[in-house]
Amino acid sequence: MIHRRQILVGLAASAILPAKVNAQGAAPGVRSMLVTATRAATRRLGQHDGFFGDRIVRIPLPGLLGSAQDRLQPIGLSGPLDDLELRMNRSAEAVMPTARDLVVNAIRSMTISDGLNILRGSDTAATQYLRSRTQSALTGLLRPPMEDTLASSGAYGALDGAAELVDQRSGIGRFFSRGRSARSTARDYRGEITDFAVEKALDGVFHYVGEEERGIRQNPAGRTRDILRGLFGQ
Repeated sequence: MIHRRQILVGLAASAILPAKVNAQGAAPGVRSMLVTATRAATRRLGQHDGFFGDRIVRIPLPGLLGSAQDRLQPIGLSGPLDDLELRMNRSAEAVMPTARDLVVNAIRSMTISDGLNILRGSDTAATQYLRSRTQSALTGLLRPPMEDTLASSGAYGALDGAAELVDQRSGIGRFFSRGRSARSTARDYRGEITDFAVEKALDGVFHYVGEEERGIRQNPAGRTRDILRGLFGQ
């Protein structure tokens, strides 16, 4: 078992005795730091308004839906689109417990080839490493639960009214075949909404994992207990 002091030194490698850091503790230290950061980030984002009330990670409507919303809001006609945006953000908040488990599992199974250099790197080097190696897989894994939350939140249902409004007010009917209904148009948007919600939900997670990593590096002693608990499975 790795000595706890080695973990603490590893977590502060960029600031504390960098020449004497024990490489054996670096990779477990990176994993432990990322697990702790992920739990904190997803707990924050999973609260009510974790996404919707945060201007940094709030998820906007994509593509034509977002463009139509921007045009219709000044004249007070964007209600169905505003409702859809709210429901999409609520879905991202609701899926955070699942996202937490997926990311933590990815961290624990990830081979960290150069933990020492990561710990000596930038304030978010571990988060960047995690994202580069897991985002593609996490996107596929998060899509089914995101579909479920979008359905249960009423977001897919809200697409009917939103698509009809966009079709009537924004003149995009020409992009679709003649005679297609608003409901058919809504089905066209469903995949776009789902993919966009997954992408932005993960953007939010990685953003705040990075913020948590920065805080751990700046004050490793203040978060020692949680880091060691995550490392030793306590």
